[in-house]
Amino acid sequence: MFAYALSDLKRTMAMLPVAYYLARSDLKARYRRSMLGPLWLVLGTAVGVTGLGILWSVLLHENRATFIPSLTVGLVVWQLISGTVIESTRTFSNNYLLIRNLAIPFGFYPLQLIMRQVVNFAHNALVILAVLLIYPPHWSAVQWLCLPGFLLVLGNLYWIALMLGMMGARFRDLENLIAAFMPLLFFLTPVIYRPEQLGFKSLFAWLNPFSYLISVIRDPLQGHVPAPFVWEGAIILLVFGWLSSLYLLQTRHGRVAFWV
Repeated sequence: MFAYALSDLKRTMAMLPVAYYLARSDLKARYRRSMLGPLWLVLGTAVGVTGLGILWSVLLHENRATFIPSLTVGLVVWQLISGTVIESTRTFSNNYLLIRNLAIPFGFYPLQLIMRQVVNFAHNALVILAVLLIYPPHWSAVQWLCLPGFLLVLGNLYWIALMLGMMGARFRDLENLIAAFMPLLFFLTPVIYRPEQLGFKSLFAWLNPFSYLISVIRDPLQGHVPAPFVWEGAIILLVFGWLSSLYLLQTRHGRVAFWV
């Protein structure tokens, strides 16, 4: 049923080292003449976490020892999500020369985007580590659950990047629409706050699919096992998202070169 789409992804996975190399090269080129280099990513995140942590802990009357770690993880994961979503709409259109002239699998371009965001995330993870050392949670084996949670997030971001990349190539207004909507979505997603703080209105937070992607990483790092419905929500999102993306790739791959 998805013969071409699965073949495309198989060829894409064989090019994973290439995608990682290009992602690192992009980051190095961005900070080539900078003294601190990629550490500016860490510094920027650290400043943002410090400012927002102090401000919102006062506004929300929260204990900093529990609020700042929650905010830090939520903010870093949100940067991974939002960065992928915003850039994905132009991932095909920006590579129109390669698409028109080389037989590179279509899944490679979203993969390159994901790898670039993962490299950024790895730098920002240093801020998470520093905050958890300053405000340590109860360390246990629960923290290891963040690893399958991280893989779930990457799996979901990959199909999102693939789908939005193809849709963005066809409908160029999608880039501006998503860029305008993402700042609002930041406040609708439990990044600064946690869903349980909303009381009976927490149901509305779980209508946002990004809430699951943040919780499967944040909860384990804070020493809490994510609720079963959180895992189920992230997995359901992964399955149905990939089925939709594979269908789109299978039926529309021949038109991408004309769209870009």
